[in-house]
Amino acid sequence: MTKSMTAFARTQQSLAEGDIIWELRSVNNRFLELYLKMPEDLRSNEAAFREMIQKRLKRGKIECFLRFNANDQQAETININQQQAKSLVHACHEINDLLHQPSEVDPIEVLQWPGVVQESKMDMKPVLEAAEACLETALDDLIANREREGERMRDLIIQRCDAVQQIVDQTRDKMPEILTRYQQRLRDRLDELKVEVNNDRLEQELVHLAQKMDVDEELDRLDSHLQEMKDILNRDEAVGRRLDFLMQELNREANTLGSKSADVSSTNASVELKVLIEQMREQIQNIE
Repeated sequence: MTKSMTAFARTQQSLAEGDIIWELRSVNNRFLELYLKMPEDLRSNEAAFREMIQKRLKRGKIECFLRFNANDQQAETININQQQAKSLVHACHEINDLLHQPSEVDPIEVLQWPGVVQESKMDMKPVLEAAEACLETALDDLIANREREGERMRDLIIQRCDAVQQIVDQTRDKMPEILTRYQQRLRDRLDELKVEVNNDRLEQELVHLAQKMDVDEELDRLDSHLQEMKDILNRDEAVGRRLDFLMQELNREANTLGSKSADVSSTNASVELKVLIEQMREQIQNIE
């Protein structure tokens, strides 16, 4: 299934410890480029998060933001290292005994002393497990969004493929008429100039001219590339690079068709082809 590289997903899960929130943003990129931002308490699981993403996505710049909002009950817990606090207060009293103007011990200053207040250590194992499950859900949503956008892009590309095919078919039908008309113009010009011409040599030159103007090979390759594009668009894999390569091939054939043109209609056909190919190329830049 054709997938776009541009999408967004957000998931949230509530635990007893707090809320886990994942936000994923995806834009087009030549390769898979991951950027993860998360709280330091969850950083130990970053390698596992990256591995999960790499298994599901093949191309694109993926920005992943993980937030963990701890419950108020967890945040309000303050543990005091009583032994450290007692030692500090006792030291303050001893200093006061040595001073001529002793001061009261300020509890706030005691609390600010390193090691007196101990942060409660939350068990992060259930949080990490929930974060992995939440990431899987976010990836499911992101991929679903990429697939929906990819289907719309696929339809647009197919429409332009059909338009290119129509131009190719029309050009193929017109080429005998174009060649005959060009040869007749050449004969008329020679008649106007009243130049004596060797008929055998003239026929040889006309045959040579017909060979130079022959675009059957280019039209056949355009047919082949268009069929290959439709086949690729039906594959259930990352197809963006293959399609981008085919755009280069289509553009090369369109340029050759223009260089061999000896008539305004075939020149216009070449221009129209390149416009349609460029439109497809712009869409394909966003396909995984």
